[in-house]
Amino acid sequence: MTFADPLYLLLLLLVLLYVVWYWLMYRKSQASLQISSTKPFVGMRKTLRNRLIHLPFLLTTLALISMIIALARPQSYNSWQKKSTEGVEIMMVLDISSSMLAEDLKPNRLEAAKNVGIQFISGRPNDELGLVVFSSESFTQCPLTLDHGALINLTKEVRSGMIQDGTAIGMGLTNAVARLKDGKAKSKTVILLTDGSNNAGEVSPLTAADFAAREGIRVYTIGVGTRGFAPYPIQTPFGIQYQDVEVDIDENVLMSISEKTNGKYFRATDNKSLKAIYEEIDMLEKSILEEKNFTKKTEEFMPFVVAAFVFLLLEFLLKRTVLRTIP
Repeated sequence: MTFADPLYLLLLLLVLLYVVWYWLMYRKSQASLQISSTKPFVGMRKTLRNRLIHLPFLLTTLALISMIIALARPQSYNSWQKKSTEGVEIMMVLDISSSMLAEDLKPNRLEAAKNVGIQFISGRPNDELGLVVFSSESFTQCPLTLDHGALINLTKEVRSGMIQDGTAIGMGLTNAVARLKDGKAKSKTVILLTDGSNNAGEVSPLTAADFAAREGIRVYTIGVGTRGFAPYPIQTPFGIQYQDVEVDIDENVLMSISEKTNGKYFRATDNKSLKAIYEEIDMLEKSILEEKNFTKKTEEFMPFVVAAFVFLLLEFLLKRTVLRTIP
């Protein structure tokens, strides 16, 4: 409840003065009578007139208070918010070639990428996300969906060796762009993660980048792997042995893909930096949230006007009936 003209409430001070004036005048009007004993008056009951003697004053006071409140124009209001969300469509493109089993990230590059990707998915409830995997070929593990539970489960099922080994970066990117180009969202994004150089597939990475640029799709590229050499597990008759292999990421190509598509290139050399990269992309690709506030005010002075009228009417009737005085 609010008041449109709250200054009128200061008139309530005049009502307080009116109460004080009435109390002083009432005391002054009381006559005194000296008697030797009050015994004859013991047990006498007050009449109805005696009991109602102050009621007209009370009704007048209530009427004044009601009229002052009505003048201040009390208002009730309802407020609500209207929210609308414009989501982002994001395809994650994940390299699942055998080199992703290197253990410079823990437990290995592929599992680290999956774990961070799942966290990324969980943090974007309003966006449609999907997953493309590639090695020598590419296929869609999960199309764009708002069912993030299903996407997370399909991400967990990704394994190296699902398709023939190789690194077809261009095919993976082309597949993702084809999935996004007919989408309805204003913002469309690809996050491409790889640890190698393109050595397979029918489409070159830069041709795929041109395709993405024409469709207005931004591509963030992530090169994953330490600088220098990384421990790679090799199965031998004596169990798993580790061999240091050279990390061979074609950073120039990944940078060119991002530049062509107004994206950005990142290098993840450990789990911490990989997580930080996804957090940065999460900040860069925020969903558009539109929020409008509405307020509806309703005038509430009429009940107080009616109350004042009723109080004055009762006061008028009492003075001309039960409390009527004869001149």
